[in-house]
Amino acid sequence: MSATPLSFLDLAPIPEGQTTAQGVAYTVDMAQKAEAIGLNRFWMAEHHNMPGIASAATSVLLSHIGAKTNKIRIGSGGVMLPNHAPLVIAEQFGTLHALYGDRIDLGLGRAPGTDGATFRALRRQMHDADRFPQDVQELMFFLGSDSDNSPVQSFPGAHSKVPVWILGSSLFGATLAAKLGLPYSFASHFAPRMMTQAITTYRENFEPSQYLDKPYVMLAANMLLADDDATARYHFTSAQQSFVRLRRGGRGQVPAPVESMDSIWSAPEKAMVDDALAVSFIGSVGRVRPLLQHFLEEHKPDELMVTANIYDQQARLHSLELVPELEIFDLNP
Repeated sequence: MSATPLSFLDLAPIPEGQTTAQGVAYTVDMAQKAEAIGLNRFWMAEHHNMPGIASAATSVLLSHIGAKTNKIRIGSGGVMLPNHAPLVIAEQFGTLHALYGDRIDLGLGRAPGTDGATFRALRRQMHDADRFPQDVQELMFFLGSDSDNSPVQSFPGAHSKVPVWILGSSLFGATLAAKLGLPYSFASHFAPRMMTQAITTYRENFEPSQYLDKPYVMLAANMLLADDDATARYHFTSAQQSFVRLRRGGRGQVPAPVESMDSIWSAPEKAMVDDALAVSFIGSVGRVRPLLQHFLEEHKPDELMVTANIYDQQARLHSLELVPELEIFDLNP
């Protein structure tokens, strides 16, 4: 099996006691480290009303990342399209393309990326998601070469042909990506339950298009490498705590790691977190390598995107530094 390209997904996590500016600075460090190691893409996700995430204004932050890097692809993983008019996103990513050329990707999601009250504050309505397929096609029209005679055009954006991806965690996105002939990214890093069914649906129903001649699947995973298993598990408790707090309806910045989660979660909460984070590779290089190899051989993704939204920035950076030691990814430093 040929080596798999590796990419990174970041939310610009803000550790407890830190400022948004510090979270953004940490994200720049991660992007530069990812580029130096030879990762393929650095994506950011749109979330709202979350004090521990600084990537709400996704296109703005991507522009900053673009200015601080040189060649790594940058993009959204994703922009939640029901929150926006397609023309506005075409203009934003057309601007990014004007600044950074063919380094830009545009991943689109159907979920609101927030709670109901914030969704209403965004001036959206829940049925807006029902128009997602039409909105995707409208957005691609604005980014393409067929809008010259349209009374409405995207300046910048028209003729940029920014690559569009469909993101999802169910069969809906898989079916849409297959029908439109677009690359597909599955959110297996937090919603893995339908992963196998979704990627099978996508591959079996894929229709070649002007954008893509054969299916292209990117799967997502949590990955945290450390010098030993115990250190990796310790730092990963930040992510586990964040999930527990989110399920309880709480908010806050990214919590510091703890020695044990036993006093923090209940048995049902532990089961819920373990299920949500089932696609996680946490530990030393020696422990993670065979687990990753098995995952890649079983599901055969065309690309893997990993994330590590934890408290300790040095642990995040060191995790990336250890990636070449896995010797299973296609890296281009």
